[in-house]
Amino acid sequence: MNLSLTGHHVEITPSLRDYVASKMSKVARHFDHVIDVSVILSVEKLKQKAEANVHVKGKDIFVETDSADMYASIDSLVDKLDRQILRHKEKNETRRNNGALKNQETEQPE
Repeated sequence: MNLSLTGHHVEITPSLRDYVASKMSKVARHFDHVIDVSVILSVEKLKQKAEANVHVKGKDIFVETDSADMYASIDSLVDKLDRQILRHKEKNETRRNNGALKNQETEQPE
């Protein structure tokens, strides 16, 4: 999994980079086919905003959150991203299983 971290009007400190990397490892544990993750952290007046664009096989998933604290924004971002990744994974599994069941139904022994 490639992780790129960008800051708009905020300096990306090593501790912030480590925090994002450790949180994104949770997403990688739930779904192995994550190709690339792009995270943008920005500050707009009193809002600390975090957004992520995740490239997985067959789909791009975009999530954004904002709050008064950057670490809270990152936590919320990872929670939302994790839910969307799991939903995408479950959809793929049900499609794969339904396709296998349809093939078994058509191949009846004579």
